[in-house]
Amino acid sequence: MNLSVCQMMVVENKEDNLKKAESMIRRSVLENKANLVVLPEIFNGPYSIEAMQATAEPEGGPTTQLLSRLAAELNIVVVGGSIAEAADDRIYNTAFIYNEVGERVGRHRKMHLFDVNIVGGVSFQESSIVAPGNDVTVVETSLGKIGVAICYDMRFPELMRLMTLQGAEMIVVPAAFNTTTGPAHWKDTIKMRAVDNQVFFAAASPARNLASDYHAYGFSQVVDPWGTVLAETDETEGIITATLNPQRLTAVREQLPLLKHRRTDLYELKECQ
Repeated sequence: MNLSVCQMMVVENKEDNLKKAESMIRRSVLENKANLVVLPEIFNGPYSIEAMQATAEPEGGPTTQLLSRLAAELNIVVVGGSIAEAADDRIYNTAFIYNEVGERVGRHRKMHLFDVNIVGGVSFQESSIVAPGNDVTVVETSLGKIGVAICYDMRFPELMRLMTLQGAEMIVVPAAFNTTTGPAHWKDTIKMRAVDNQVFFAAASPARNLASDYHAYGFSQVVDPWGTVLAETDETEGIITATLNPQRLTAVREQLPLLKHRRTDLYELKECQ
C-alpha cells in the first residue's frame, strides 16, 4: 500500500484551498500510485478562530462533496484532513474518511481541544469556538483498520492505545503543530506513538505560511511500527509517499510482543460508554 501525505500551503481563500487539495490528491495518485491520501488539519482555511467560523460547513457541503467525489473517481481511500464542521448548532474540528466508492466510512471529531498559553510562545483557545468530539475513531477499510485522530489528540497516549486495542494497525493524524510546540515535541511524539502501539503512524501538517497569523510547523512524517521514518519533509509545501508493508507490522509485533505482555490482571484501559 502506498500512503501519500499532502503538506499543502493553506491560504485565506477557501476555493483556492479546495483547488490545491484536489490538485495534490490527483498528483499523489498519478505520480506516486497512492492508495491512501491524507490531508492536513483545517486544510480549507487558516487555522484561526475567525477562519473556522467563516469556513464552517455541514457534511454534504462543498468540501466533503469534493473529497467523496475524488475518492470514488480515483479509487482511493481519503482521510480528508480536517475541516470546521457545522452541526447541531455547533462547530467541530472534524476529519471525514471516504472509501474507494466515495462512501463516508468514518468521521472523527477532535476530542482534545487546543487551549494553551505558552509563555513566550503560542496562545490559542480552540474551545472558544469548537465543541469537542466524544468518539474513538477506528474505521474499517480495504487497506485495513485505520485509527484517526486530530492534532492535540496525539498527545494523549490513552487514546492512541484505545485505537490499537480496537484493531488499528495504522494511525493517521491530521495536525497543525506550531513553531513553538513543533520543534519541541512533534517528531518525538510521532515516533513514540508508533513504537508504543506498534503501528504505522502518519502525521499530516500544513506547510508553513509565514503570511498567516498561525505558523504551522510542517515536517509531515510517516513512521513504521519500529519507529523507522519511512517518509518526511520540511516546512515547505509538498507530497511525501511511503510504501507500507503489513508484514513489517506482523514481524515487529511477533518479535517484540509488548501488546501481548500487558498486565491486564493488574490494569486495564477501556472506552467509557
